[in-house]
Amino acid sequence: MLNLRYLCPLLLFSGLALADTESAKIKAVASIDNQSGQLIELSDQVWAFAETALREYRSAALLADYAEAQGFTVTRGVAGLPTAFTARFGSGKPVIGIMGEYDALPGISQKATAVKEPLEQGAAGHGCGHNLFGAASLGAAVAIKQLIEEGSLEGTVVFFGTPAEESVGGKVYMVRAGLFDDVDIALAWHPSNKTVADTGSTQSMAEIRIAYEGRAAHAAYDPWNGRSAVDAVEMTTFAINQMREHVQPTVRMHYVITGGGDVPNVIPEHASLWLWLRDSSHDGVHGLIERARKIVEGVAIATETSGEFKVTAGSYELLPNMVGARLIQRNFERLGPLAFDENELAFAREIQKATGKPEVGMHTKPEPLDEDPGEPEGGSTDVADVSWVVPTLHLSVATAPADTPWHAWPVVATGGMSIGHKGMVYAAKSLATTMVDLYQDADTRAAIRAEWLEDKGGRIYASFLADGEPPIPQQ
Repeated sequence: MLNLRYLCPLLLFSGLALADTESAKIKAVASIDNQSGQLIELSDQVWAFAETALREYRSAALLADYAEAQGFTVTRGVAGLPTAFTARFGSGKPVIGIMGEYDALPGISQKATAVKEPLEQGAAGHGCGHNLFGAASLGAAVAIKQLIEEGSLEGTVVFFGTPAEESVGGKVYMVRAGLFDDVDIALAWHPSNKTVADTGSTQSMAEIRIAYEGRAAHAAYDPWNGRSAVDAVEMTTFAINQMREHVQPTVRMHYVITGGGDVPNVIPEHASLWLWLRDSSHDGVHGLIERARKIVEGVAIATETSGEFKVTAGSYELLPNMVGARLIQRNFERLGPLAFDENELAFAREIQKATGKPEVGMHTKPEPLDEDPGEPEGGSTDVADVSWVVPTLHLSVATAPADTPWHAWPVVATGGMSIGHKGMVYAAKSLATTMVDLYQDADTRAAIRAEWLEDKGGRIYASFLADGEPPIPQQ
């Protein structure tokens, strides 16, 4: 028979714990509201800077300065990356990390307007919403810092300023440097056209640099004395394209020719190719790498050139966490739908009209939790590498109109106006309230870690990174 003498104190303790958690969440949301003006200003400044991979000097400094002003201990230039930093507050366990990005994409400059109109022709733009990403995550970290400071939470919060997600993969270098080694759970989010607790994975990918060295000669007078490196590149791309029929449907292969001679009347002795290979698992990518390596070896023989094949970087597939996703989903439900006004919905419909999409406006309600997401749709992220060294929770929030193209001008446009701002603030609240749960509930932390260990299955993480320092560009 159940002894109520023991049950009643247990229920009372449970009720007090729930009340403490709810009180902390109310304070976290209030902190985000209080910061919202500053977060919007930070986001808009990063949007205007529009700095590409490993050139995000002003963006990184802006966010690091804000963290420092809020009382974090900031360490800049970590992992050999001048634009990476960490901001830490608190002591002891648990250590909860949160990631923020701030790099832009080249060539998609755009005004905050509903028609395609570059801010500066040929310049970069935030076509993936990373100006929102960094600001929202930092706002959530500040809310948690305030709760630790006042004694409502115990532990340590770490904000990771992570550059170069779109190219290079800054987080992979940060993992290599051991910056996540003491973190118990990490969180990240991403701008999207839907609000969802992410349960699906991403594609693993590898970056490969291919270079051929031939022999120059006059293209008309004595071409038989030349050996064309461009011929080698053309044969390589032909072979890769022929390979497309003989790979799994999950595979993606894309490339650009980065060097191909200078003038037509000289047999080119130098030519190069930048190749990306993707699949739904890093094991699949390793198989593609070996096939591509054989192509380069064979082409070099056929063209009597020398071929260099170098894997320079890449990312694993994301290890999603269902326990964490359910936690995020409950906090979405607690926050309710996003509230866009009629002007914002009209702006969204104008963008949809301009891009030939159904004029339905914005997705405002969080999507139902997807318990069986299947194969990843496409795309890779260096957040995935973090997920192999620490359990990682991921969410997406609507900051752009439904069904509009990504890595394109519509995302730049909404990221610089109130649609993006509202999504960013919602993301910050979702992250902060989820983090409150993680600090308060040791059983949930244990369940997240247990699922993570089971999904890893004893596999050892070994990044795609080439040896050596990060490829820091000239300023």
